[in-house]
Amino acid sequence: MADGTTFKIDGRDVVAKPGQTILQAAMDQDIYIPYLCYYPKMKPQGSCRACMVEVEANGRKMMVASCTTPPMPEAEVTTNSEEVEGLRRNVVELLMSEHPHGCLTCHRIELCGPQDICQRHVTVTDRCTICPKNERCELKDTVRAVELDLRTPLNYHRRDLPIHSDDPFYDRDYNLCIVCSRCVRVCDEVRFDTALTLTSRSGVALVGTSHGTSLLESGCEFCGACVDVCPTGSLTERNYKWEKAVSEVATVCTNCPVGCQMIAEVNKFGKVVRFKADLAGAANNGQACMTGKFGYEYTNDSSRLKRPYVREGGILRKATWDEALEKIKSGLGGRSSEELAVITSPRGSNEDQYVAAKFAKSVLKTANIDSALNADNALLSRLEARLGAGAATNPIWDLENSKSLLVVAGNPTEEQNVLAVPAKKAVREGAKLVVIDSRETELTRYATEWLRPKPGSEALLIAGISRVILDEALEDKEFVGSRLDQAEELKQSLWTFDLAKVSRDTGIEDAQIRRAARIFAESDAGAILLGDDGLTDKAAELVVDASIDLAAITGNLGKASGGIFPLYRGANTLGARDMGATPGENGRDIAEMMSGMTSGDVKAALVMADGVSGYSPTLSSLPAALENLDFLVVSAALDSEITHHANVVLPAATYAEQNSSLTNVERRVQLLRITAEPKHEEKTGWETVAAIANAMGGTGFDYATASDVFTEIAQEVSNYSGLNYERLQSGGIQWPVDSSILFSDEASKVTVVALNYDELANSAESGSLTFAPGRVLSQPERDVVVRKPADMNYVDREQFVQVHPDDAKSAGLNEGDVIQVKTDDGHILARGKAVFDSPQVGLVGATTLFGELATKMHELDVADWTPQMPGLGYSTVTLESAPVEQEAGAAAD
Repeated sequence: MADGTTFKIDGRDVVAKPGQTILQAAMDQDIYIPYLCYYPKMKPQGSCRACMVEVEANGRKMMVASCTTPPMPEAEVTTNSEEVEGLRRNVVELLMSEHPHGCLTCHRIELCGPQDICQRHVTVTDRCTICPKNERCELKDTVRAVELDLRTPLNYHRRDLPIHSDDPFYDRDYNLCIVCSRCVRVCDEVRFDTALTLTSRSGVALVGTSHGTSLLESGCEFCGACVDVCPTGSLTERNYKWEKAVSEVATVCTNCPVGCQMIAEVNKFGKVVRFKADLAGAANNGQACMTGKFGYEYTNDSSRLKRPYVREGGILRKATWDEALEKIKSGLGGRSSEELAVITSPRGSNEDQYVAAKFAKSVLKTANIDSALNADNALLSRLEARLGAGAATNPIWDLENSKSLLVVAGNPTEEQNVLAVPAKKAVREGAKLVVIDSRETELTRYATEWLRPKPGSEALLIAGISRVILDEALEDKEFVGSRLDQAEELKQSLWTFDLAKVSRDTGIEDAQIRRAARIFAESDAGAILLGDDGLTDKAAELVVDASIDLAAITGNLGKASGGIFPLYRGANTLGARDMGATPGENGRDIAEMMSGMTSGDVKAALVMADGVSGYSPTLSSLPAALENLDFLVVSAALDSEITHHANVVLPAATYAEQNSSLTNVERRVQLLRITAEPKHEEKTGWETVAAIANAMGGTGFDYATASDVFTEIAQEVSNYSGLNYERLQSGGIQWPVDSSILFSDEASKVTVVALNYDELANSAESGSLTFAPGRVLSQPERDVVVRKPADMNYVDREQFVQVHPDDAKSAGLNEGDVIQVKTDDGHILARGKAVFDSPQVGLVGATTLFGELATKMHELDVADWTPQMPGLGYSTVTLESAPVEQEAGAAAD
């Protein structure tokens, strides 16, 4: 017997899966029922009634909304009777009373092409070409499906609402809104942001912002989910707003390690004109973020590098590939291995990383190779040593079923945005969240307990939580007894972690430590989201040790919805590490390379610069370091501060011009797919490096396709054994291929390590002021003024700087004074009114709105703005009174 409910639709046998509605079961069988308010991944609403069907069961007939009605056994559903179609037609006609419908009911519609201009049959505002969703409007599909008459008896009453084009990235035209509430529901039910809500105007239901008049103050994270679900032209991306796509390609976003699967809409010229989240994406489940949804356009930029350049007489001139390769051969050749360095792109595919690593080791004979954004090397290397992988132990969407979550020194809502979505869902459904972070971030607003320790004392605090768990016998005794190695040594070491001392050295009250310990230990499944923001390399390693020990004693390793999720940077940082594009023995990592360039120890370098920016917080010293080199070759998609001092510049293909693979934070290997062939002389990273290797006499670099490279990867890299492009076509596979969760084998042992109190306590910062900036989506309790110069919205609100009274006294400041926070080199990080609510001596904070960041990124005059997204980094600072002429409420750039 089939597992589900068997019934009939229009005489056809259908089996509905448990929990499915009639509409969902019909969609699975490719049976079309018109709908408007329904959307996959959201709760059924049943408000538009366009999906009405007739159901006959137990001798009774009834009209029901198929999107909300579960099927009954042996029921007969009719979707196309005259009565059903008439009812649907009446429903849609009512919608037409408040929506321009000339484009939907014009009798010339079958004669016109998509770009034909109407001359006299409909009013200007009703024309097909006036709507930005011309030929991709779901309402039009529904109207055609119900066969609405060519002339509806209801007149259209234009609402005359203003078109909101004053917020970043997308436009809102509520004159085209049919109030299906999809946008409101996706914001609330899926993103958990509630930036949009239903309002009313003269008794008419409308969509609007839930706080204030602008999305900037309403809590919007500009993820674009509302745009993706809108069935009409009410919400549309601003760039390429009127462009028509001729094809759709499933690919992967290369802006962060979540690796969201996206659908690229491509026009007839091969331009990617829209990026939308793929509902079938295993890593993102149909979601995206601001950088993923709106940061794709650089591939279309007219300033793209199109051919090689070589520097002669201080000036770059156009060259052929052969000339460039000859120059590179002489520039990189004949040098000692210590003098050379290779920096790979954080967006670079597995194939790029593998060939670059092979080139560095076999041709240049150097161990100096690293991915540009491998700034979390200490964190990931320690995870590799302890768990065998510097990656998440569990799938990302395991988090939605976690019962408790611990977030340490990370800001996933911005840095790894979609990974935070299932975490927020878990909290919405009752999970408890503990945040250990000195900054105010978006997740602190969801936290049951927010612990703000002295910066650097995070590992000590986590060890204190473990001590409480042992004190109160909250550990998973079965797991500890059967799966842990060196459990007794760990227990013995934790006895030295007296809670009074932990409280003193972290600045967190012992009662709060106990509450946090109980939250994490008493749940069925606890996940740890582990970052290293503000931590030294040594402190990051200690945090890893303390976190793994905590996960182990609570039995959360190898458990569904438990595990550890590292919060690192770089879209393919994990892939680079898997491929060997990391420093070998005695090799330099990215920070050491920059130091070596500055000192003159590193004299020549190859930089794969796609996604590399000197304005990125971790790479701010890179442009100056590159200037010191004797020879520099850069492969880049765009001219930038990285190419300015290059001796050779090579044109690079972007994500849109290659078939290749990437590996995301959950170890999922996914495929990039080509949307258009390179138009000029651009080459992918692996093609570029292979050409250089061959020119320098290397062997084993004669690859014809990316698939050839991946075949070699599968042979040489054990975790990729058995993988090939054909197997990856279905949406990606996690390695190891026999399990998606590390340590799920009950026979596997977890080795814990003893912790040393003094070592953990000494990792805390002391003796200086630390600035820990925060950022949240909204603060409804604070007054916000939205200015509108040049027809764009800007947030203007009084800034508060959080200081401890002792620090203010030392600086000669009083509460309420207008002060500024400065770095040692005089850069002003924040300016505002001093408030004495910092929880720690030596800790200074200031919280801004994400909308301010969105505005800054939207206005950034660069083609590829995503690498310049500023994080919430820590800084050593001083405090001083702000000059009288400065505006107290303005935050510094």
